[in-house]
Amino acid sequence: MKRRIMLTVAYDGTDYNGWQIQPSVPTIEGILDDELTKLLGEQIRVIGASRTDAGVHAEGAVAVFDTTSPIPGDKFSYALNQSLPDDIVIRASKEVAPDFHPRKTNCRKTYRYSIWHDEFPMPTCSRYTHHVHYPLDVEAMKEAAEHFVGEHDFAAFCSAAADVDSTVRTIYDMHIETGDNSFRASEGGKREYFGKIDIFVTGNGFLYNMVRIIAGTLIDVGCKRIDPKDIPDIIASCERDRAGNTAPAKGLTLIGYEF
Repeated sequence: MKRRIMLTVAYDGTDYNGWQIQPSVPTIEGILDDELTKLLGEQIRVIGASRTDAGVHAEGAVAVFDTTSPIPGDKFSYALNQSLPDDIVIRASKEVAPDFHPRKTNCRKTYRYSIWHDEFPMPTCSRYTHHVHYPLDVEAMKEAAEHFVGEHDFAAFCSAAADVDSTVRTIYDMHIETGDNSFRASEGGKREYFGKIDIFVTGNGFLYNMVRIIAGTLIDVGCKRIDPKDIPDIIASCERDRAGNTAPAKGLTLIGYEF
């Protein structure tokens, strides 16, 4: 009898061509399929809740697969982690209803975009942050972030390659966090923040590159290229060229899902 198992997966996406399986290049889905097939002796194809791009990371990606194996649901994580590469870890596993489908279930999804703000990059976090060396007004970025919350047509924050029926999405929460005591005096005596800047975005779904474009737009706000008060007009315009650039993939991490 077939059973459906759900995996919570964490990975460093630096050395992978994203989630979705592709010929001749390493992907997260491809590695999971191969290791599960070897472990269980049956052909396995996982179904991911979403697809991350090349270089994007995850702390709580979700995937399901069907199997006839009698292994208890919570033990698949232990068995898989014995053979997976060090940059992929199954954080949890459990049996779910046979008809549970992670892409057809209402959920809240959270991403984090991380910026390292200082004159020079920090080697210990350079794989997971986008380095910005020029001054950023973090308070202006926080003000701008508030305008994204709610249901909007986010066409201005979607890459042209997206193939979707609707560009309307709902952002439930968006906020920016910084480290403590990471300030220094700048010209004119004003305190300037340096260090890590984390942008957290929770929504019911995201368009192609949406979070990275939002991050690029907030960076433009921080360096005074865009006024925080212009964000509602940019959203309403539905014009991609009104928003900021797409920030690099390595700063983006999928935090997790709430089903």
